[in-house]
Amino acid sequence: MTRTTGPALALDDLRVSFPSAQGPVSAVDGVSLELRPDEILGLVGESGCGKSTLANAAMGLLPESAEVSGAVRLGDRDLTILAERDLRRIRGDEIAMVFQDPSTSLDPVWTVGDQVAETIRAHRDVSRREAKARALKLMREVGIPSAEQRYGEPPHRMSGGMKQRIVIAAALANDPAVLIADEPTTALDVTIQAQILQLLDGLRQRRGTAVLLITHDLGVVAQVCDRVAVMYAGQLVEVATTEQIFSHPAHPYTEALLRAVPGTGEPGAELTVIPGQVPDLAAPPVGCRFAPRCPFATEECSIRPPLEGDEAHGAVACWHPRSRDREVTAR
Repeated sequence: MTRTTGPALALDDLRVSFPSAQGPVSAVDGVSLELRPDEILGLVGESGCGKSTLANAAMGLLPESAEVSGAVRLGDRDLTILAERDLRRIRGDEIAMVFQDPSTSLDPVWTVGDQVAETIRAHRDVSRREAKARALKLMREVGIPSAEQRYGEPPHRMSGGMKQRIVIAAALANDPAVLIADEPTTALDVTIQAQILQLLDGLRQRRGTAVLLITHDLGVVAQVCDRVAVMYAGQLVEVATTEQIFSHPAHPYTEALLRAVPGTGEPGAELTVIPGQVPDLAAPPVGCRFAPRCPFATEECSIRPPLEGDEAHGAVACWHPRSRDREVTAR
């Protein structure tokens, strides 16, 4: 497909809320973010911060009960206003997603090869033979050994790492401009995790696919991401290059996440924790949502800080940003 010269994917003031007995739950609150062509952008934050909701909103996979406003732009189209039949043409073709658990992403009664091939036939006018040949090529590209023999196997005969490779092959089947990977390595052991990350990075370099990598693992981010967006309680609090985030975090929450990584403190020291917990998004704090847990909070933090910055120094939403002259090493 033709690549655009602008952002591969752009979120503009994206908001997602769900009804509840306590009132609307604001899972994503005013997120604006650009994913550039050929980059891997890491989206990080604690569980419950809205990362997966943001991904599902971008894919148009939210339940009907969700209220969505703002825009999700793929090229010159706003995906939030497209009819479902139009979204089905785009999903799996121009934008694709890799989910956290490959076992739930694959149909247990279809062979893995046929599932990749059917993804191709759903969007391309090709014969079954052509689709199979393309599927086999993809299976080899993602590192499936003996692809011809593995083509006819059901998912349950494959390891978690092999199943995740099949899911990635299916996601890449139609050469999407954007790949959203939601915790793609969480269920895998460390060795297979490293292989999957190398695979994603290699595919990005060879194909030019823009990747939004959602994770809570900062070690994963350090290995493959070009930039990092830090999310807290449904809002973005910092966006910067990976080097800036790891060496000179500007937001107190980002700094706290880095200090909480095991093995980054003095030998034998107690593990650093972030006090408190993620707020109830049905009744979030007024102003900065991190303020109740922040050691630097003042009265000024009762007003929500805007996300401000530039390309060179990154952007941060904080009235008292930490100096980028400090160093906080987490790798």
